[in-house]
Amino acid sequence: MAPKVLISDKLSDAAVQIFRDRGIDVDFQPDVGKDKDKLAEIIGNYDGLAIRSATKVTEKILENAPNLKVIGRAGIGTDNIDKNAASRRGVIVMNTPFGNMITTAEHAIAMMFAVARQIPEASASTHAGKWEKSKFMGVELTGKTLGVIGAGNIGGIVCDRARGLKMKVIAYDPFLGQEKADKMGVEKVDLDELLARADFITLHVPLTDQTRNILSKENLAKTKKGVRIINCARGGLVDEEALAEALKSGHVAGAAFDVFSKEPATENPLFGLPNVVCTPHLGAATTEAQENVALQVAEQMSDYLLTGAVQNALNMPSVTAEEARVMGPWVKLAGHLGSFVGQMTDEPIKAINILYDGSVAEMNLEALNCSVIAGIMKKVNPEVNMVSAPVVAEERGIQISTTNQHKSGVFDGYVKVTVVTSKRERSIAGTVFSDGKPRFIQIKGINIDAEVGAHMLYTTNEDVPGIIGTLGQTMGQNGVNIANFTLGRSAVKGEAIALLYVDEEVPAPVIGKLVDTGLFTQVKPLVFDVA
Repeated sequence: MAPKVLISDKLSDAAVQIFRDRGIDVDFQPDVGKDKDKLAEIIGNYDGLAIRSATKVTEKILENAPNLKVIGRAGIGTDNIDKNAASRRGVIVMNTPFGNMITTAEHAIAMMFAVARQIPEASASTHAGKWEKSKFMGVELTGKTLGVIGAGNIGGIVCDRARGLKMKVIAYDPFLGQEKADKMGVEKVDLDELLARADFITLHVPLTDQTRNILSKENLAKTKKGVRIINCARGGLVDEEALAEALKSGHVAGAAFDVFSKEPATENPLFGLPNVVCTPHLGAATTEAQENVALQVAEQMSDYLLTGAVQNALNMPSVTAEEARVMGPWVKLAGHLGSFVGQMTDEPIKAINILYDGSVAEMNLEALNCSVIAGIMKKVNPEVNMVSAPVVAEERGIQISTTNQHKSGVFDGYVKVTVVTSKRERSIAGTVFSDGKPRFIQIKGINIDAEVGAHMLYTTNEDVPGIIGTLGQTMGQNGVNIANFTLGRSAVKGEAIALLYVDEEVPAPVIGKLVDTGLFTQVKPLVFDVA
């Protein structure tokens, strides 16, 4: 059955057609996003939800979406999506951060020109039949210092455009290395230096706990007198009350804002002040950008629903279509390894240690980590998946560590998972053979070669004669068919293990009969998703 996608906001016809051309069953209802009750009523029928900013994906909406696998936001901002709730429910949230970069950067440059030359006020005055030429004295951009807070994708484009305007560009970004800064032709500075030197300040960072009110009352006081401030990034980056006071006092000469702490912004401390340019969140509002992000989100969602490729996800490692093809068997193996130790572990887990050896160490380890953790967490929560598993593990205070190393054994690559509790450590290792099938190759340090079956029985015992016969006889007498089995031991007369492949889950009374023989130190039925 083809995946079903609901488009609840306005997307272009070309984007809708992309879904259809890719074989997706798409339902285009561009106004339903504004009706939260209707959306909650129908969302359970869909695997994917494509939105813009009008649709609010709340926890209540997600509670009514048992089949939802992915939410695609045509644009950068995802403030209208409860990402924590989506992650807990295993729903991937992806956006399109590159489709409107140029448009947003150009808007910031346009706003800088507008506030430098007081263009909106001069235009309104002229429209009113006035000719107040001497009133609107502006400043040139050439030779001025532009302070860019956040030199990522959009900020980097602004830096490039500003350098073309012969501005001196300084940038504050904790993640900006000196080599990258040199390549961009900008001077890397700390925040206090930027505030003290910049004639214009433009913000291009997301809204986080670290960036909220980055231009606070205290930081605004550190700015150069006569500075002009542009915010086309996110509302909440600037203390708007404090900025209004700084504008009134004359310390700040002007401001240009496209985003506000509360939107839609019908009132704001900046409204009505002289030389303050305000636009209604138009950063991405060009024909080209709207088309680009719509096409991009349609492609991304289709790729995920059809191939498992993950692009621009905010709560899941990205996996390309090629990676998804090559890594598929390894992702399954990682899940099986996690499932094994998860089913074997009854006490609270303190830590999960994952070792990648050889060829697998060069793969997308974040995605493989998610699969391991999901396999482990399924015992606690059967609904968990690769998206929600890291959230569940974090909520439980489980420490996750990853080690990768060069080829060190007979296998081209393998994965080893160790779970640590307050009582013990339990480990299992596995690999993928050339046939693409995952194999268990080591349990508790004992080498084996075992395929993974839907229903298996794991036993441990002292290496003594008669164990195989006891297992076979007990299974046969109770109508349990053994399809295959694998044995291993640490040494002669040492610890031995057995993995039995059975046609169906072994009933509890049969487990009890094996335990009652006194021959086994552990008897554990296991279930794996091998579909």
